[in-house]
Amino acid sequence: MIRVLVVDDSAIMRKLIVDILKEEKDIEVVDTAKNGKEAIEKAKTLKPDVITLDIEMPEMDGIEALKFLRKEVPSTKVIMFSSLTQEGAKATIEALALGAYDFVPKPSTKSFLESVKQIKDQLIPKIKSVVPLKRIQSIYRPSQVKKVFKKEDLKVLGIGVSTGGPQTLMQIIPKLPKSFPVPILIVQHMPPVFTKQLAERLDSLSELKVKEGEQGEPVRSGMVYIAPGDFHMVVKKDNAEPKIRLHQGPPRNFCRPAVDELFESIAEVYEGASVGLILTGMGSDGKEGAKKIKEQGGVVLAQDAETSIVFGMPKAVIEAGLADEVLSLDQIPQRLKEIFKV
Repeated sequence: MIRVLVVDDSAIMRKLIVDILKEEKDIEVVDTAKNGKEAIEKAKTLKPDVITLDIEMPEMDGIEALKFLRKEVPSTKVIMFSSLTQEGAKATIEALALGAYDFVPKPSTKSFLESVKQIKDQLIPKIKSVVPLKRIQSIYRPSQVKKVFKKEDLKVLGIGVSTGGPQTLMQIIPKLPKSFPVPILIVQHMPPVFTKQLAERLDSLSELKVKEGEQGEPVRSGMVYIAPGDFHMVVKKDNAEPKIRLHQGPPRNFCRPAVDELFESIAEVYEGASVGLILTGMGSDGKEGAKKIKEQGGVVLAQDAETSIVFGMPKAVIEAGLADEVLSLDQIPQRLKEIFKV
């Protein structure tokens, strides 16, 4: 059983979340709390596996509560509930940087049934993803042998990431120098507004310029492009120049943006000169794209089990035999500098 503490200042929202969770046989709601202070006291006593935590609350908001929770119950995973506003998105990115496990946007619809469906579809998988790995096999640990890749052969870096992405990206992108010689394109599974806030946060921390990708924008070195929420981001050649194309084709792996879309496009445009990096995340998005990169002669790297917040996406790539190297999070920035000779 996954034990959950539900925290929200709205009695209606608390009841809605509790009722949804009670339908799941492998989830137990151990208690509820109406503000941050109450949440901390109950968490210290109950030590739940998961806390769903509203960001906007009286007395003590979710951000302040999260800081205490990370110290008092560090093994408990905290899933934030956030409003779909610029301020809500900004606070969510801050929460993720502080160590929140993931977030769920509050329903934007007035329909009760649609609200229930939105919460159920997004919250349940995230709660269930906290179940730890029973066993980490040696294949999931960092590679002992490093390969040699020629700088002139590599022209682009694609990154795919989901759950745990913001805090993971904050430990990679800011450590790359301004002289990084190729463009970096990132798919982070996130809704609109949140991707823009993530780009702004990373940009403020990094030597490289970080922004959301824009329609028709040339793909340039020294730049980091993040796929905007609800849009697939791909690279297409326009008069021999690689440019960004955004589209709202069907979701892939239930995701839009999807890593597969980006990786398949860079494999096609850059052929064997592309590098794909798969980081922490639920599901298997990126596996098909990684296959395409490998077929074209490119390089695929994957994060290891130990440092992945959720070892779903990297595991899918590793088990398919597509990873050239398996790297721990602290190895990744230095390894990227080595591979691209900077």
